[in-house]
Amino acid sequence: MKTRAVRLYAENDLRLEEFELPEITDEEILVEVISDSVCMSTYKAAILGTKHKRVPQDIDVHPIIVGHEFAGNIVKVGKKLKGQFKEGNKFALQPALNYKGSMWSPGYSYRYFGGDATYNVIPREVMEIGCFLNYQGETYYEASLAEPMSCIIGAFHASYHTSMGSYEHRMGIVEGGKMALLAAAGPMGLGAIDYALHADRRPSLLVVTDVDEEKLARARTIFTAAEAKKCGVELVFVNTQGVADVPAKLRALTGDTGFDDVFVFTPVKPVVEQGDQILGRDGCLNFFAGPTDPQFGAHLNLYNVHYGSTHIMGTTGGNTADLLESLKMTEEKKINPAVMVTHVGGLDAVAETVLNLPHIPGGKKLIYTHINMKLTAIDDFVKLGLNDTRFACLADIVSNNKGLWCAEAERYLLEKWRD
Repeated sequence: MKTRAVRLYAENDLRLEEFELPEITDEEILVEVISDSVCMSTYKAAILGTKHKRVPQDIDVHPIIVGHEFAGNIVKVGKKLKGQFKEGNKFALQPALNYKGSMWSPGYSYRYFGGDATYNVIPREVMEIGCFLNYQGETYYEASLAEPMSCIIGAFHASYHTSMGSYEHRMGIVEGGKMALLAAAGPMGLGAIDYALHADRRPSLLVVTDVDEEKLARARTIFTAAEAKKCGVELVFVNTQGVADVPAKLRALTGDTGFDDVFVFTPVKPVVEQGDQILGRDGCLNFFAGPTDPQFGAHLNLYNVHYGSTHIMGTTGGNTADLLESLKMTEEKKINPAVMVTHVGGLDAVAETVLNLPHIPGGKKLIYTHINMKLTAIDDFVKLGLNDTRFACLADIVSNNKGLWCAEAERYLLEKWRD
């Protein structure tokens, strides 16, 4: 079986190539990849190459397939797995394997296992630890986006709180508490807003900050104060650009008591320090955004750590339970991962997209691996539709869905663009 895939050979060296996959063993599965959403973590792996903790040292001779937020169809099942998986079914994937303590993961570490490809071989260990999942949802993109949503869900579950005189850690955000999402008008921040409003455990106050007014305007359109109120949450968006004292402004929104849960969505020193400064007693700061600089640091108030029981933590990825929760909430229409998507493209767009990701505006970039299509903003469909009726049709479809990607748009794209 031949596959087309985008492979990493060295720092900033991504190549779209066609090559032969090995025949699967009795404990492996051959899959067809349909969709993959591009993650900032893929950009970090691409620019760091072998300096990245998950990337093997021999990629110059054994390149790895990039991409880890993917979904598709089961093509062939190894003999020992016939009772668990059926050819022709859809699949979803939890890429945070953590297999026997290893950091190896699809999209970073494997020669034949990654999202930016037409076909993959799923290795034995993925099924062994239950990270390869039968999926019965309507769309592929929702299964792809379940992975980034699982990272958000995992972060909310990993936050913890304590009581004076007790050594017990109470896991999860404070129900009915005060929450701040800093630098959160990007794709992961939007996913966090969606989850904070619609999960079983919710804050009473949700403050979302950013310095990009265009992104904040889009967030306000997607998540209105009226909708949030129906969920029992007071939702406040704050543009911190030009604010002289950001911590004071944000703390004032809490009555100066500070926040119970703070999530930082960018590896920027002043923002991390703002997060620390707005914590209330027993406040938990989750440094969600992973930096590329191994020496990255920030000034933290250790007086408050000692006397105010403030604490800091970080999470990277979610677990399989988090992914299943994401899929279930999506299936039940409680959350809509499409709020994160602003661009779509084909496999030929992957290398340029990944290497330039920090400089491409908007949210998630959704790749359909069996089509050729330059990365295209959903907002540009109308303009492109003047010369291409396919884009005109896509523009009509998304305009009837609050400007968001949807199942109908995916079906149309796969029908009209697929090779």
